[in-house]
Amino acid sequence: MTRLLTLFGMIIISMLAGRSAQAEDLVTALSSEMVSIKSNFTGTEIVVFGQIGRDLNTIARPGAYDLVITVEGPVQDITTRRKGRFLGVWVNREYETFQQIPSFYALASTKSVGSIGDRDLLDEFGIGLHHLNLAVSGRSGVPLSERDDFRRAFLRLRQQQGLYSERPESIEFLTDTMFRTTVPLPANIPVGNYKVKSYLFQDGGVLSFKEADLAVAKIGFEQFTYNLAHSFPALYGLIAVALAIFTGWLAGVIFRKD
Repeated sequence: MTRLLTLFGMIIISMLAGRSAQAEDLVTALSSEMVSIKSNFTGTEIVVFGQIGRDLNTIARPGAYDLVITVEGPVQDITTRRKGRFLGVWVNREYETFQQIPSFYALASTKSVGSIGDRDLLDEFGIGLHHLNLAVSGRSGVPLSERDDFRRAFLRLRQQQGLYSERPESIEFLTDTMFRTTVPLPANIPVGNYKVKSYLFQDGGVLSFKEADLAVAKIGFEQFTYNLAHSFPALYGLIAVALAIFTGWLAGVIFRKD
């Protein structure tokens, strides 16, 4: 079914690209614009596909194209802590809070990010894990000489959790201009509104850019529980305690020995 939807979408994209192309232009689409999270959600993937449109009245540029596609989750403030020994016990000591950074970041590209563009350009667009703007809070007590250690630890932990990834050579060209790639979404993906950004490069410069929206949301009972916990935390806590007491009482009645 996914392949049929992808094929149908590419036909539509091909028609649109022929109408709207100016020199080089990107036309992209997603296999699904919404990811629904239920109790049995174990992760999924979305397909990003599209076409590079060319203006027939413009002489084609020599050389190959490069593509970068990123999926960015809603921004959050995330704290990374470092453990240290205190009275013989390992406890959390220094910490660094990174402000307004993507809660999820996945990148797919035609080749390694460093060979697509120069560092200043990658920093400007935030393309690649090592080019994200990881701004820290003003309350940080970490010495300047050690802040890079926290950044590296933060990126390593997010990658281990499956929330940050960088996959070079994962975009497949089906023809000279039509392409597709898959982006894995782990089971622990945060809910919210996501941005899917597509960049067309050639010779180290950006020729075209497109952005699409992706929604990740809980549905059914999971959404009800999520809303209750965040909108009415006191009520949620009372209900949780009441259910725990009732469950304990019920277990005692069922397994009571005569």
